[in-house]
Amino acid sequence: MRIIALADTHSRPLPKALLDEILSADLVLHAGDFSDIEVYEQLKALKEVRAVHGNIDGADLRKVLPKQAVFDCAGVRIGLAHGEGSPEGIVGRLAMAFEGSGAQVVVFGHSHTACNETVNGVLFFNPGSPTDTVRAPYLSYGVIEANDGKFKARIVKLK
Repeated sequence: MRIIALADTHSRPLPKALLDEILSADLVLHAGDFSDIEVYEQLKALKEVRAVHGNIDGADLRKVLPKQAVFDCAGVRIGLAHGEGSPEGIVGRLAMAFEGSGAQVVVFGHSHTACNETVNGVLFFNPGSPTDTVRAPYLSYGVIEANDGKFKARIVKLK
């Protein structure tokens, strides 16, 4: 299963290269901060989407999206959350939030900074932002390949 991971799109147009990647994927994960529901609806029209709301998402998105989710994809247990507070220490706070969930991968956003780091056997994966370089040196998204309980993940830098 090929999964595109996104976060922090902030109602800005998605780059064409990313839209092409989404069309060839099996699933899209979005770790919040869509900014408005139209971006969520656009993604749902293209592909199956699993998403959570972020700190700047309004009531319309908070009604339809949870703050945090855990689910299985191709035998891999995935946690999904936006994250909150200072970017410093965010992985530790997420580790506590997903403790006991069995998550093998935690996909998150909030900091806009890409992260692909394993801590205590759990992959913490922030795809960065494909539309905003606040606190980040480049635009990016993530790709997760999951099959038969195994996975690998990579950050893709956009030009």
